[in-house]
Amino acid sequence: MTEVPPQLRWACRRGMLELDVLLGNFLTEAYSKLPKNEQDLFEHFLTNNDQDLFMWLTGKEICANPDSAKMIEMIRHHAETRHKA
Repeated sequence: MTEVPPQLRWACRRGMLELDVLLGNFLTEAYSKLPKNEQDLFEHFLTNNDQDLFMWLTGKEICANPDSAKMIEMIRHHAETRHKA
């Protein structure tokens, strides 16, 4: 498994608690299991501003970027299924 770089932990700490929880849980529980290309997608996804991330992850807006849309789906899926047996 890939170790999570410390700078990535800081990048997941945002100005909104909701984003901190969604991104932090995904980073801690799913990131290291991703193939390198999807890890790179996640890292690039974090360069978006908090307002866009929030709107996309909560489904209030649709993201036009296909790579970001893929990452949004992965993060949402993780959030919805992380406590299911």
